[in-house]
Amino acid sequence: MSALQHRLIAANGIQMHVAEQGSGPAVLFCHGFLETWYAWRHQLPALADAGFRAIAPDMRGYGQTDRPAGAGQYSVWHLVGDMVGLLDALEIERAIIVGNDWGATVAWQAALLRPDRFHAVAAFGVPLMGRAPMPPSQLFPQNEQALFYTLYLQQQDGPQAELERDVRGTLGKLLLAASADGAVNPFSMVARQSGMLAPLPSVALPDWLSEADLQVYVDAYARSGFGGALNYYRNLDRNWELQAALSGMQLAVPALFMAGERDPGLQMPGMRDIIDAMPQLAPGLVRSELVADCGHWIQQEQPALVNAALVAFANSVEAKTIGAK
Repeated sequence: MSALQHRLIAANGIQMHVAEQGSGPAVLFCHGFLETWYAWRHQLPALADAGFRAIAPDMRGYGQTDRPAGAGQYSVWHLVGDMVGLLDALEIERAIIVGNDWGATVAWQAALLRPDRFHAVAAFGVPLMGRAPMPPSQLFPQNEQALFYTLYLQQQDGPQAELERDVRGTLGKLLLAASADGAVNPFSMVARQSGMLAPLPSVALPDWLSEADLQVYVDAYARSGFGGALNYYRNLDRNWELQAALSGMQLAVPALFMAGERDPGLQMPGMRDIIDAMPQLAPGLVRSELVADCGHWIQQEQPALVNAALVAFANSVEAKTIGAK
């Protein structure tokens, strides 16, 4: 098996840290909030063993990748631009793009905007959605006592200070809470006075996350802070505005969707209906599955199942590609 390699690559005007393994057709992985490239530690060798070139960057604002200062530099257009720029820098014509959480949003949008570069998409946790009828700041609930977590994370000072006060405690609480082992949903209403972390218990790590795994994340966030990650949320309304250009557009490439049955994101009102309606937006959706005994970090909680699904999907995509030539 080929070794995992790390390097810094100039792409779309920033320096990106990239982990890659294997050779062959490219599979590009996009991580989400509270993750880094390390979230794909189980998928990189599996895809490499299956004959693919697996590539997992630290996304803009995370890990060893640059963290532009302005929040406006974190729109979904910038993030898709990073993925296109990364393919250009690596001299890769096109890739299957895979994402979890925020990375799923990037993956969906990349496949919509640039099907010439991303000829298939696999997304975990976040389904493909049509444009909402109003900006997220008006759509999500809030009152005098509490506000929805996405609205909380958009705020300029409080959330970052809270998350960075104890990096290890923050990551341990949130990674556990959003998994199948969590007892409290962290992706819900946040009390204005107490913040996001106070209701979350501090208990033993789940089996899928070792102390060594957690330390990798702690080291990364101790270096980067949470400012870049929070800038993704600060662009929600702007992304909604930009999405007007894609309103009603259907996805033109093959797609795979999976989510954990115990993903707290599925508790959002209407989410099950959105998942059921995906074939209308993605006619090439070949599989949509909810995985039992699994939470938000599906590729880390159920790596064997996810690896098998990804390898089968990637093989089918490449077989069709070869057959079309």
